[in-house]
Amino acid sequence: MIQTLDIVKFLEMADTTPVVDVRTPLEFEHASIPGAFNLPIFSNEERVIVGTTYKQKGREEAILLGFDLTGPKWSAFIKEALKIAPNKKILVHCWRGGMRSGAMAWALNLYGFEVYLLEGGYKRYRNWVLAQLKKDYPLIVLGGMTGSGKTKTLLELKKLNQQVIDLEDLAQHQGSSYGSMGKLIQPTQEYFENLFASQLQKTDGTRPIWVEDESLSIGRCFLPNPFFKQMRESTLLKLEVPFQKRVDFLVEEYGKLDKEFLIERTIKIGKRLGPEQTRDAIRAIESDQMEVFIKLVLVYYDKTYSNGQGKRSQESVHSLDCKSTDGIENSMLLFNYIQSIMSVE
Repeated sequence: MIQTLDIVKFLEMADTTPVVDVRTPLEFEHASIPGAFNLPIFSNEERVIVGTTYKQKGREEAILLGFDLTGPKWSAFIKEALKIAPNKKILVHCWRGGMRSGAMAWALNLYGFEVYLLEGGYKRYRNWVLAQLKKDYPLIVLGGMTGSGKTKTLLELKKLNQQVIDLEDLAQHQGSSYGSMGKLIQPTQEYFENLFASQLQKTDGTRPIWVEDESLSIGRCFLPNPFFKQMRESTLLKLEVPFQKRVDFLVEEYGKLDKEFLIERTIKIGKRLGPEQTRDAIRAIESDQMEVFIKLVLVYYDKTYSNGQGKRSQESVHSLDCKSTDGIENSMLLFNYIQSIMSVE
């Protein structure tokens, strides 16, 4: 059986049924539906050849060439599909829901698979993604200067059954110049958006969604403008953590990273730090004076954060005094504060 589904039904089934993306490895590597498996009909080079044939000689010649190229592969396709979906129920898509996914669906159906095709293919999925990123959401933004332990606090809020989207986890970057931690590899912008939309889809629009206060960019990933605008206009709960507690937190977080990485990233922000601060920060790194290094760069980051806060309506900013960066303690403080606000309203 082969059945074509619209994007909503396709994604509903994707929660419990494997998705197979038959586009080329290069297309898949750039971005895909989160959780999908790549079972490419053509290699990167083969797709170019077939596309050229289509343009120069027409559709029928391209189809014949496609069968010539894939003829020996069909047994392997079916065997791989069985590994992915041993119960023989599978979702399939290509770029536009055309010949590639149709051919794979035909072969799998012939073998006895229950096949569901995505109407409009990955292109339709991308339209759906962009639509999710433009919707309005009931956001609560968690703020606080660098080193306030915001991410750990968000994770603890999630344990309290709060809806949390960890933007830095999606972007694989912790936001600052040092945010790659010398090892994190960021997704493409397109895949970041796909991951983001997938998370938004799972939220309940009647309950608050917690996100961390971010700038427009998280490393090389950019927040969609409509969502970023919502963040700027939403209620912000700001953790006010003592300076030394933030320093201690950052020394623990960044102090063990590779020195060459820290120096390289410090040089990168040298113009904003200033020549003397940059020189002193590098010397501190080289001599293992991590607390000195952190205090020097915090001057820049605290100033940057304060400038960003100045662009918000101050009526939307609520400051909460915190004794430490402890995520459990601060999550309870935030949870109780929100409960008190909701009960008053």
